[in-house]
Amino acid sequence: MAAPLVAIVGRPNVGKSTLFNRLLGLRKAIVAEEPGVTRDRLVGVAEWGGRSFQLVDTGGLVPRAREALIREIEAQVRAAIAAADLVLLVVDFQQGLSPIDHEIASWLRKREKPVLLAVNKVDRWEDRFGLAEFHALGLGSPWPVSALQGKGSGDLLDEVVHRLPVREEAPEEEGAAVRVAVLGKPNVGKSSLVNRSWARNG
Repeated sequence: MAAPLVAIVGRPNVGKSTLFNRLLGLRKAIVAEEPGVTRDRLVGVAEWGGRSFQLVDTGGLVPRAREALIREIEAQVRAAIAAADLVLLVVDFQQGLSPIDHEIASWLRKREKPVLLAVNKVDRWEDRFGLAEFHALGLGSPWPVSALQGKGSGDLLDEVVHRLPVREEAPEEEGAAVRVAVLGKPNVGKSSLVNRSWARNG
C-alpha cells in the first residue's frame, strides 16, 4: 500500500518550500523570496521514527483570486488536500495572522481531514511563548518551528508521525503484476509505446 501522504499548504511566502526541504532533509523544492515560485505539487518521501510518508509541497493558496495562474495553483492545492491523510497548514509567525490565513483555516475546518498547524519563522526560541494569537484559527495547538534554522522540526515530525494512519502492507503475491504509468506531454508517442509493448507481450 502507498505510504501516508502529508500535504503542506498555506498562503504565499510563509516558508512552505523551506519547511518541505527541512522535513525531507534535502534541497528539493525551489526556495525564493518571490511569492508564487512553487506552482505545481512537488512530492518527496520523508522518514522519521521508523515511519515513511509522502510529503507534498504546494503553491501559495489565495482563496477567491481571479487570476488564471493562481486559480490553477488552487486546483493543485485542492487535489493535494483531497489525497492527503494529514494537512500541514503553515503560517508566518513574524507577519502574524492575515485574513487569508483565517479564510484557509475556515475552509480546512469544513473538510474531513486532520490538520496540523505549523507556525514558521519562530527563529528565536523564546518567541515560542508568543503563539496565543494562532489559537484563533481553531485548529488546535500551534507547533512553533524555524524551517530555516531547523528549530522545532523534530518535534513537528514527531507529531506528524503520531497523527498518521498505520497501514499494514499486504504480502506480495508471487508473480503479481507490476503496474506502470506512461506519462508525457501530448504527441510524444505514449500510445505507440504502449501498443508496441502489448504487441510484444501479447
